[in-house]
Amino acid sequence: MRKALFLGGTALAVALLPQFAMAASDCADLLKDGRHPAGVQLTEAVETPATDELPVAHCLVRGKTPDRTGIDGETYAIRFELRLPQDWNGRFVHQFNGGNDGAVVPALGPLLGGNKKDTALSRGYAVVSSDAGHDGKANPERGLAGGAAFGFDPQARRDYGYAAVATLNPLARQLVETHYGRTIAFTYGIGSSNGGRHALMAASRLADQFDGLLAGYPGFNLPKAAIQHALDVQAWTKVNPDISKAFSRDDMAVLARGILKACDSLDGLADGVVGDAEACQTAFRPEALQCSGAGGDGCLSAAQIAALKTSQAGPLNSKGEQLYSRWDWDPGMASSNWRGWKLESAVDAWGKRPIIGVMGAGSLAQVFTTPPTAVGGTPDALQAFLLGFDFDRDAPKVSARDATFTESAADFMIPPGSDNPDLKAYHAAGHKMIVFHGNADPVFSVVDTVNWYRKLDANNGGKAADFVRLYRIPGMPHGAGGPSYDDFDFFSPLVAWVEQGKEPGAVAAGITPGNKEAAGLQGKRYLYCPYPLVARFTGAAAEDESRFACR
Repeated sequence: MRKALFLGGTALAVALLPQFAMAASDCADLLKDGRHPAGVQLTEAVETPATDELPVAHCLVRGKTPDRTGIDGETYAIRFELRLPQDWNGRFVHQFNGGNDGAVVPALGPLLGGNKKDTALSRGYAVVSSDAGHDGKANPERGLAGGAAFGFDPQARRDYGYAAVATLNPLARQLVETHYGRTIAFTYGIGSSNGGRHALMAASRLADQFDGLLAGYPGFNLPKAAIQHALDVQAWTKVNPDISKAFSRDDMAVLARGILKACDSLDGLADGVVGDAEACQTAFRPEALQCSGAGGDGCLSAAQIAALKTSQAGPLNSKGEQLYSRWDWDPGMASSNWRGWKLESAVDAWGKRPIIGVMGAGSLAQVFTTPPTAVGGTPDALQAFLLGFDFDRDAPKVSARDATFTESAADFMIPPGSDNPDLKAYHAAGHKMIVFHGNADPVFSVVDTVNWYRKLDANNGGKAADFVRLYRIPGMPHGAGGPSYDDFDFFSPLVAWVEQGKEPGAVAAGITPGNKEAAGLQGKRYLYCPYPLVARFTGAAAEDESRFACR
């Protein structure tokens, strides 16, 4: 039995048990033969002093698994970096990264709230990060499609989906324990977006390896969610061939005001936050915002309303079968984040095409369908692929296999059993997980995550909350920010749950100073309640979280 030691909070004190106060070996010793696993080639191990930007003295280790040649002729390996703090708290975090991976993001262990300085490393955790088995810059000749070109190699697909984490986690743990000369007390996995998918994948495939998992806005149905990109682009171009002009910022502000007018008071308080999201979906009717003519002047055109309704309904085939999920209406749809993903990015090299129309198109063509489709690397070519995507002909390719690609995208990307989850092995191991998701997420539908949790709960006799808690975040788009209370910490309650058995309840949240889209909420605080509870106004005159109760 491991003796539990809880070290939580954003201002973590070094208060270690004696067995975690011993001096670690010299950093460079890890480079010596016999000091690192046979399946690892270390390229660097250097003492890194604390700086103003990163005030944690640590040993920085970089390495990779042995090179291999893919069927596409490219060289592949799992590249990683590991940071080992001098003041180690005896714990380890596997940092699951997002997007297409393909780069070794600094192993700091972001804790996913709006305060970017609050990291696992700053709290004393050893942290590993990897590129998930491919180099996103290896194919510059493919232009903007190059980051997803690894999809032409089956093993690279598999590593991206699940195998890189399965391979690296035990190797990184061995390096940590060799360096410190003692056993890791608790292991955590943290990730958002595709990283959140990695967390749910770990709960399914690696149930014995992670004591606690923090999954932010998880794209666990990522290949299916990518079909939404085609639906959106096709819907927006019916309003205007120039997607960026289909909805102006003022148009989206009209939508947000309409949602707030219909839904803001459903939780008992008109405060700029739609707290009761599920009630809002019937209270808000987009047709109420429709006006004649071309729109404007506080209303939206019929074409705009039709496009929004098409997008929010989610992709369907000609039989009316749901190919992914529907979406919730939320005022965070007017955020710059939502716009950048769905309508208009700030990237001039992309022709300001939205992220779904560039990165999303390349991934859908080359990674999430079988066989992969070679697609041009220009913004126009990528958008043309989405415009030509057929929901009857092409959507089934997400689940297709062939003699070369023996695992479909659904096989290697979607955690096993996600359509009817029970996570029995993870539960039996006594492990815990916290999931949170923004109601205005433009990439992965919060409805999909809620439905996943409902099924998980049903399959565990109504007691999924014994080991998994879900939190919905009003106003939050794809990541902390937007018109939401973005200064939150779900990691501390996860640690308390894992190590002390303290069940997580309501989580208080504030606003980070730089969040201009939440200016109307500054100086106030909110309460995030574990689903299905909703933060409801109590009538208290306070501006902090005490004015709400979970009901």
